Amino acid sequence: MDATTTTDGRTVYVARDEGDRGSKGPFFVVYGDEARENRYGYLCGNCERIDNAMDPMGRIECNVCGNVRKPTEWDAAHE
Repeated sequence: MDATTTTDGRTVYVARDEGDRGSKGPFFVVYGDEARENRYGYLCGNCERIDNAMDPMGRIECNVCGNVRKPTEWDAAHE
């Protein structure tokens, strides 16, 4: 895993072997510890930033470059 530092100075760990496909690049899982016990969030593989958001249906959108992962749950009632 790759170690990186957040904007508030915290060291987190990027698991480049765990990811989901996005519209512009993959989203990699980020952990707060090397043992992969505490999930921190996602790193955008397109712009290499951790600044992203996830909605209740599991859609991830990078706040920097607009990379998007489709929702993991979807039905017509959500539109």
